[in-house]
Amino acid sequence: MRRSLIAALLALLASGCMIGPDYLRPQVETPAAWRLSEQAANDLANTAWWKEFDDPVLDDLVSTALQNNHDLLIATARIEAFTGRYGIVRAELFPQVGAGYEASRQRSTVSGASSPATYNSYQALISASWEIDLWGRIRRLNEAARAQLLGSEDARRAVILSLVGRVAGAYINLRDLDRQLEIARATALSRGESYEVFQERYLGGIISMLELSQNKSQYDEALASIPPIEKAIAQQENGLSV
Repeated sequence: MRRSLIAALLALLASGCMIGPDYLRPQVETPAAWRLSEQAANDLANTAWWKEFDDPVLDDLVSTALQNNHDLLIATARIEAFTGRYGIVRAELFPQVGAGYEASRQRSTVSGASSPATYNSYQALISASWEIDLWGRIRRLNEAARAQLLGSEDARRAVILSLVGRVAGAYINLRDLDRQLEIARATALSRGESYEVFQERYLGGIISMLELSQNKSQYDEALASIPPIEKAIAQQENGLSV
């Protein structure tokens, strides 16, 4: 009876010292089919897709952003830190072996001897240690370190994708605004020339004051459309320069 009680207590103690249950991936319902295969999606995400525009200015902007963005630098530093931590924790799962070697040479004078005696001594040192992961502590630390490493890698990748997307999107918007400004200026120039013609026709008594006023309104409207576009361009340029 006493032995059974002791065995039960030992079993209870062992179960209480175990660190956490094994991780079980939860069941998540996913669509039966995707528009892109997993390999195609990974290839698309890892491709320098902005180079498809064949625009040296965009290439320079993306390169500069990737080199100087603080969020990306922080994410990269975290990966390096977690990589080192994962390597240290994982190493604890395996036996640790060390070896060393020492050599020395000594001279001593013996009473009555004609010359000093020389002695050589050699010593080899070997050490080995292995922490048995009885309660799963090292295994759990290894799993946690690996999860942190993978999480930091995903975070860095997300920062890169987001950063490149923002830079490319801002640059494309800037190019579109440049085109809008070009059209707005051309329209204002055309309306200005038309207004001059209408003025001459009004002075010649060919058209009425109402027609001249309507043409002038169109010219003023064309001129008024330019400053908002110029302001938007300045904002986009400032955003790209940050």
